[in-house]
Amino acid sequence: MPRVCFVSRVRPDRLDAYREAHAQVWPEMLEALRDTGWRNYSLYLSEEGLLVGHLETDDYPAAQEAMNRTAVNPRWQAAMSQFFVDPGNPDEGFQVLDEVFHLEDQLRANGLATRPAP
Repeated sequence: MPRVCFVSRVRPDRLDAYREAHAQVWPEMLEALRDTGWRNYSLYLSEEGLLVGHLETDDYPAAQEAMNRTAVNPRWQAAMSQFFVDPGNPDEGFQVLDEVFHLEDQLRANGLATRPAP
């Protein structure tokens, strides 16, 4: 399954409020993400405001487009826009990173078995 990693910037003066908003994401938004193909989705936030997101999806552009068609996404993006350094919808400002290493992929490519976590 394809993996996607992206970065963005949260305003340093809004870090606590951003964390609070993500501690209680609207149930409608959670359902929309799930229903449009966003799986194993996590966000990580540094003390300087660097936001790193990681998710798995069959087709990232299609998943983004499907989210854009939901009723909840424009409201969520408007509510979240106050937290980001760059203006506009936060989900349109994500800088997607190229994956350069994945352990399990390389183990499989080299005929090496993966092992369950201890």
